[in-house]
Amino acid sequence: MMMTLDTSPASLPKSVMAFGVGAFTQGILKVLRENGARVSAYLTRDYGHYPPSLEGPCYNHRQFPNPCDLLKSHPVDVIVPQSIDWAQKPWANELVESGIPIFCPTGEGLRLERDRDFARLLCRRFNIPFPASHVARNRLEAEEIIKRDPRPYVIKNPLCSPFSPVHTIVCETVDDTRAWLDRIDYAEGVFLQEYCGRSEAGHIAVVSDGRIHSLVTNQEYKRAFNGNMGIVAGAPLGGLVQRDPDDQYGIAKDLLVPLLPWFHEVGFHGPVQVTAIWRENQWKVLEYNVRIGVTSGPMILRMLEDPVGMLCGVSRNETPDLRFKPHLEYGCSITLAGYGYPYVQLQGPQLPVEVQGQPDCDIFLNEVEPHHDGTLRMTGHRIADVVSVEATLQAAIQKCYRNISRLRCVGSYYRTDVGESLWPPIPTGPA
Repeated sequence: MMMTLDTSPASLPKSVMAFGVGAFTQGILKVLRENGARVSAYLTRDYGHYPPSLEGPCYNHRQFPNPCDLLKSHPVDVIVPQSIDWAQKPWANELVESGIPIFCPTGEGLRLERDRDFARLLCRRFNIPFPASHVARNRLEAEEIIKRDPRPYVIKNPLCSPFSPVHTIVCETVDDTRAWLDRIDYAEGVFLQEYCGRSEAGHIAVVSDGRIHSLVTNQEYKRAFNGNMGIVAGAPLGGLVQRDPDDQYGIAKDLLVPLLPWFHEVGFHGPVQVTAIWRENQWKVLEYNVRIGVTSGPMILRMLEDPVGMLCGVSRNETPDLRFKPHLEYGCSITLAGYGYPYVQLQGPQLPVEVQGQPDCDIFLNEVEPHHDGTLRMTGHRIADVVSVEATLQAAIQKCYRNISRLRCVGSYYRTDVGESLWPPIPTGPA
């Protein structure tokens, strides 16, 4: 009997294009490729091109200033942006109107991450706890706020972007805050958010088919050095995730579920992350993001039975496939930082990067590329992310440390205390 090949659209591998660069994009692409997807990347910045190229075809934004032109000849089933910056591009409306599913909210939904004061006002509207916060247009207004409402503040840019003139500055006293006010760039103003301590945790979910579907609770090691010392780095130095579809710590119940009417109002569907602080016996919102997170994304996809189906379902606003692999409960991510990080004004040479032995977990390269002599060389300040997903937290952490010790680059370092502080989230159960 002659066999016929099923070539219906439903039977063909899904095609996924990530918008981004570096380890974060490589991590997403590798997991999806290993789960049967055809993957590619639209390289949105001028560095970190080599790692995504290890997983599939890559297209440079300088060669294709408008990705819509590229997508006409290279159609895909879903786009996964690694940053919300795409929505500020001149081609953003054309991309949305093309009808290609995007794993990200569009329109008004993007303001939840983009505009910090909009998120504050939204929390007020739905009675969601939010630290005392103010917006100032210039230094004089900021100093007047401190005079009128003296508190320690975390200083942020009002508009969230990797290229914001102000990156997060954590001040733990009023005097700390005052000292910084004449040293920051007020081009877009400044957002002052009350400092509430270090008991942070995050919760990541997807919004689709009119519901919130919880995925994981996570924590990020944002400070540069062991003991949570040093400045807040441009991207975390480590992260933990715990499978949490039942929202056992109550973060989604308190800080995401109240937003359901607004999600319906603006047609929001896509990923959503809330970073929360435990203060005064309750969770408070520090910020929202509409991505699955640069450290958490690959770990979440590794935990799912069908990560490709999840992305496609959420992007089409359908009921997503959220079956978790039964033996994977926790994930750990640790970053190998290069010479000078996090003080990126310090520039070293393109130092060799060596991998000693055979890794047994994910190593996603970042600002690294091949040298003409066949070696790998660092080209920036973040070298690689080592990621492990296991049945227990301790197993995930141990595997990460065993593998990151196989990487060598002179002057590099990594935090050796991931998992020893911050975790578990507070409280130990729902309020």
